[in-house]
Amino acid sequence: MAAHPTDDHERQREALASARSLTNDRSTLASSAMAAAAQRASDHFAARDVAAEEEGDRIELWGRRIGRALSLAAFIGLCVYLYLNYVR
Repeated sequence: MAAHPTDDHERQREALASARSLTNDRSTLASSAMAAAAQRASDHFAARDVAAEEEGDRIELWGRRIGRALSLAAFIGLCVYLYLNYVR
């Protein structure tokens, strides 16, 4: 059974609209990718990802924030230690 001509026309129009939107977004791809990564990191360390899911225990929320900040400090300390002892 052959496809109806109007169905083909609608699919072609949809495909062209998608292609146009991709070419318009391509110019801001690098800057928006960096901004999105920075926003995700900020949301992670502020525990906004958990706050959106759970509207409950504030102590648990602050515990997550403190734990994530301490893990970041430990990671930076480890990087400094490795650099000073093995790279320099």
